[in-house]
Amino acid sequence: MGKGDRKSKRGKINRGTFGVRRPRIKKRVRPETKISLDKKGTVKP
Repeated sequence: MGKGDRKSKRGKINRGTFGVRRPRIKKRVRPETKISLDKKGTVKP
């Protein structure tokens, strides 16, 4: 249960790998990127 243990979180950090004990952090999609600036400026009469 240390740096050499492949299944522990500390071992995953030491090896630089990911798994159940150390999942990857997902990037959040920002709402500003979804809305295009072209459509934002036009207004229907």
